[in-house]
Amino acid sequence: MRLENIIKDCGLIEVKGRLDIDIKDVCDDSRRVSACSLFIAVKGHGTDGHAYIGKAIENGAVAIVFEDGDFPEFGEGITFVKVSSSRHALAILAANYYDNPSRKLSLVGITGTNGKTTTVTLLYHLFMEQGYNCGLLSTIANYVGTRRFETANTTADPIVINSLMAEMVEAGCEYCFMEVSSIGVEQERVAGLDFKVGIFSNLTHDHLDYHGTFAEYLRCKKLFFDNLGAGATAIINVDDKHGEVMVQNTKAKVVTFSCRGIADHTCRVLEESFEGMLLKIDGREAWTRLVGKHNASNILAIYSAAMALGADPEETLVAISKLEPAPGRLEVMRGPRNISVVIDYAHTPDALDNVLKTLREIDKGKELVCLFGCGGDRDRTKRPEMAKVAEGYSDRIIVTSDNSRTERTEDILEEIKAGFGNEGLSKAIFIPDRKEAIRAAIMFASEGAIVLLAGKGHETYQIIGTEKRHFDEREIVSEVFKQMEIIEK
Repeated sequence: MRLENIIKDCGLIEVKGRLDIDIKDVCDDSRRVSACSLFIAVKGHGTDGHAYIGKAIENGAVAIVFEDGDFPEFGEGITFVKVSSSRHALAILAANYYDNPSRKLSLVGITGTNGKTTTVTLLYHLFMEQGYNCGLLSTIANYVGTRRFETANTTADPIVINSLMAEMVEAGCEYCFMEVSSIGVEQERVAGLDFKVGIFSNLTHDHLDYHGTFAEYLRCKKLFFDNLGAGATAIINVDDKHGEVMVQNTKAKVVTFSCRGIADHTCRVLEESFEGMLLKIDGREAWTRLVGKHNASNILAIYSAAMALGADPEETLVAISKLEPAPGRLEVMRGPRNISVVIDYAHTPDALDNVLKTLREIDKGKELVCLFGCGGDRDRTKRPEMAKVAEGYSDRIIVTSDNSRTERTEDILEEIKAGFGNEGLSKAIFIPDRKEAIRAAIMFASEGAIVLLAGKGHETYQIIGTEKRHFDEREIVSEVFKQMEIIEK
């Protein structure tokens, strides 16, 4: 593609060099640059791409986009493009290079603290179930139709996003369902994308290590809706007090949903068990295999999005009844002594509260054991809050490691411990090794107990230091169950 077409609407300030050159690739990492590439020098939180302009030219870049300083004196024959913001330009350039694939899809984005992965994954399966070819961009994995691609971030970088969407268009996909994180919005990874529907789930305590304040966290979430076009639909959860705030400045059509009050779309839970829930959605009864009132809200968000996309209500509810929960979201494993182990990704105070409340409501008389930890190098302020939540619902608590990263696990556990009152301390034990903690939680659980393993969910690894180690809680639980069966024989 010609450079002159790629740099359209990118915040151009000045150009030195030819624009009628062919570009074979777009990169923001000098190590991935090859012949005839365009390199965008982005100022990151850890590194500054401007320091690698020379390396990019050595590797074959024929054009450089930058924002800082004067035009470089080196690089004879290289075209230099100065822009107001390299980060914004990266998103626009990536979209232009891949021929703006989001405009050729019905793109649905969801943002919020909890429920993003469940909602987009179920939307993907809902529309695939009804015969549409779809794409998915999520925390768990990316899909182009039925082809799976691994993912590194909740919201990928603009080059990955647009390249995958281009593949979706090539594969004949009609819809793309995408998680949109606050960090992704703040870093402009979704700039230049044409969203048809935006969904807000909820806003609670998370990512303050990055955003600094809750107000800034809210601002970044709201920015997603501020940027929706007039032809889009903004779907908001008005059960969350921040729902109306999200759409104060949006140009999009606003649709509301609620599980508690009056809204455009409503839902009530009629029956609930470990097998699922009977719901009444907009006056129609529907069954879902998901459990928990927070999942009733997720289901309603899915239904609301389907309605905004023109789906038939009856067909949608039938398809919803066939959906399986997203991996690592209230995933139940049954074992000896009628013990139920529940694996869930809950890693924020609100998510943990939702899961523990659900488990209490389903089986009120059974012992509830809560195992959790907190990630290292992340928001430290939520650690004592997690302890308070666990103390309020659990009969026994086991505090252990999560992804400790470069922090000492023992230091993280001490910060969690500070959130317990006397009651919490009396029923909590601290086991830094997560595998041993899981073993203890299950082995010493009473007959018929529910054991919640919170924080890892779908993840099949644990990050200790800078090392990513294989760690699949399903494998560990199965191993413990086998040991218990041998002991009982």
